[in-house]
Amino acid sequence: MAGPAQYEELARELSAIGAVKRDMGRILPHDCPAASAAVLTLLGRHGAMRMSRLSELLSVDMSVTSRHVAHLADRGWVERCPDPADRRSRILHLTPTGQEQLDELSRRTSRLLADRLSDWSDDEVGRLVQLMSRLRASFGDGRSPARHPDTAEPITRTTRTPA
Repeated sequence: MAGPAQYEELARELSAIGAVKRDMGRILPHDCPAASAAVLTLLGRHGAMRMSRLSELLSVDMSVTSRHVAHLADRGWVERCPDPADRRSRILHLTPTGQEQLDELSRRTSRLLADRLSDWSDDEVGRLVQLMSRLRASFGDGRSPARHPDTAEPITRTTRTPA
C-alpha cells in the first residue's frame, strides 16, 4: 500500500490537473463553455435522459443543470421533450446539430491531446487512460454520495459547476 508521502504527491499532481483542464477549455468555441461541453458529452455517452439524471451525473443542483440545458437548447443543440411516463418531466436529447457540435469538440480535444502528448508512446497513453479510468472508478460512479474520510458523512455536491 502507498504511504502518506505518495498520497501527498498524488494530491499535488491532481491539483495540477487544473492546468490541463484550462488548456482544454481554451480550445472550446466561444459559445460552448466547459459546462455546456460536459452536458453534450454526457448526453452523447449516455443517450437521452431526464434532467434529474443529468443533474446527478454532473453532481450539481437542478437549477444549475437547468441553466446549462437552457443555454444548449437556445443554440439548438439539445431538445427537451415531454416524458411519456411523466408529462411533468422532460427528456433531453441531442439534436443533429448538437451531435455535430459534440463531434467538433471531440476533434478539437483529440488534436490537443495528440499535440501535447506527441512525445508519449502508445503504451504510455494507454496506461494513462487505464489509470485515469481506475481512479475515476475508485471515486464512484456518481450514484452514491462520496463520504468524508474522517466522519463518514456524505459529501454534498450541489452548487459547483462542472469543470
